[in-house]
Amino acid sequence: MTRHCVFVTGASGYMGRALTAALLRRGHDVRALARRQSVQHIPAGAQTVVGNVLEPETFADAVAPADTLVHLVGTPHPSPAKAASFRAVDLPSIEAALAAARAARIAHFVYLSVAQPAPVMQAYIAVRQEGEARIQASGFAATILRPWYVLGPGRWWPLMLVPLYKLMELVPATRAGALRLGLVRWRQMIAALANAVEHPPQGVRVLEVPDIRRGGAAPG
Repeated sequence: MTRHCVFVTGASGYMGRALTAALLRRGHDVRALARRQSVQHIPAGAQTVVGNVLEPETFADAVAPADTLVHLVGTPHPSPAKAASFRAVDLPSIEAALAAARAARIAHFVYLSVAQPAPVMQAYIAVRQEGEARIQASGFAATILRPWYVLGPGRWWPLMLVPLYKLMELVPATRAGALRLGLVRWRQMIAALANAVEHPPQGVRVLEVPDIRRGGAAPG
């Protein structure tokens, strides 16, 4: 397996801490971007980069020699009431990450997006679609992951919906939507992100919920 140097934005967050630790266990080098007040959450063994993800000039010089950039920044606990934050944080952060990746000549860009289309969360999906479009236009080899809801510590309540999902998957008219908007377990999400890092595609690869459940196994 090729050893990668990975720059992770949002490395102090819910998903970022787990991914950073997983990449370190797999033998990769990790450069972890965090605000000064969050550096204590970075797993030991990673190189902490203090900066603001909305200001590429605060971290762009620290991306190299990474060959992969994983962008995990986003509004926490997204809901329809946070549409303004999606525009103020989520979209500018992807633009800043792409600018830093371009300056560092990153070979592979990994982006955590969201499942789509969906009957709810339209503002959130619209911003993630814009982020995906910017990646598509960037010329980077990229992996875009599209989970809907990630089950994990403190986020188990949707388990009660599992029987409904199973029923919908059996009905031809609702099967595609149930699979596209299915639940993903935390460990599956981390495995899919780590496997994406280790198996960069040529061009742009999109991993939907069924792909994520398989640990990121999809044609690319």
